Amino acid sequence: MLTDIFAHRYLDHPIWVAYTEAEQRLLNQVFGIVKDALPYYNSEGSEIEANKAKWKSLHDQIARELGMDELSKRHYSFTQRNGLSQEWPVQGNWGWDYVCAQFVKAQYPTGHPDADRFVKERLSFIELAMRMRGAEIEQLNIRLPQALAEAALRDKMPSRGMRIPGNAVDGVKAWNQTQNAIYDAQVSELNERFRRARAPLTYHNGFIQVSVDDVIEQNIAKPFWDLVAAPLWKNVDIDIKEAIDRRDSNDKDPALFAAKALESAIKIVSDTKGWTRGTESGASNYIDNLVSKANGNYLAVWEGDMLRDYFRKVRNSLGHGPGSEPMPVLSIPQTDWAIETAMSWVRTLIRRM
Repeated sequence: MLTDIFAHRYLDHPIWVAYTEAEQRLLNQVFGIVKDALPYYNSEGSEIEANKAKWKSLHDQIARELGMDELSKRHYSFTQRNGLSQEWPVQGNWGWDYVCAQFVKAQYPTGHPDADRFVKERLSFIELAMRMRGAEIEQLNIRLPQALAEAALRDKMPSRGMRIPGNAVDGVKAWNQTQNAIYDAQVSELNERFRRARAPLTYHNGFIQVSVDDVIEQNIAKPFWDLVAAPLWKNVDIDIKEAIDRRDSNDKDPALFAAKALESAIKIVSDTKGWTRGTESGASNYIDNLVSKANGNYLAVWEGDMLRDYFRKVRNSLGHGPGSEPMPVLSIPQTDWAIETAMSWVRTLIRRM
């Protein structure tokens, strides 16, 4: 099974020209975040079986993508002397966390030809681990309504023996909020570690991507990623990530995917509000639903005009064959504008719901 990893997506986008103390420190620090997110041992020092399986899965997925049998040697074998000076064979297997740690925190080999690839491969493990934990948090949130309903039933049942003060519903809510807050803090630390290491990277919703502008990141990108993390906006999330990856790898038509994301967001708002009639033939008709007086002018007329112009200039010019005319190509600044504008529009559409 193929796994989407950072090292493959940014293979042709150089980031590091050398491996220095800053990169070594960064890899050590971000591996510590993963250990917090997916603890391998409990408070008594015993392996957590469920998490042990997760670490093995992480190991196997990254090893396969990198074409390796093992990220580092798992089996150990040596001899030691006992009190009678007799040699005694010792052998066994390291835990999966140790094997992964030896890979991520490995010393840079003398004469290694590519520092960029070396760092990217190790950050791919970090990305996949954080994605795994993020998926767990997402499932936790999806199951929250059911967990609250079950807790409410427990609260209604007669108590037997001593009972902890408070009710089960509040306990479930508090636990869910705590798990989300812990993960959000871990993601924030990861991005702060990137910033302090002067690595032009950010992690959002399962993926590490290149970020070259701190102002755009803080004022547009971060609020955008926070909002589209909800399952309702999954297609918006996917298409913007594709747009960014295509931009950073100099692939074809990244702005087209930004326009797709924005169109999805407009349709979702129309559907969720119950304004979709089923006769819409394109983005312009869905914009009509948002501008309509009967629907409360979700958007002002001038806002609708700006949205239509975006699709005319960006999506339509790239999404249709030019015939005998020159093939339309956006410059790098124009592509950045198209992606950032789509993200900004999506952000305001969601916030108005």
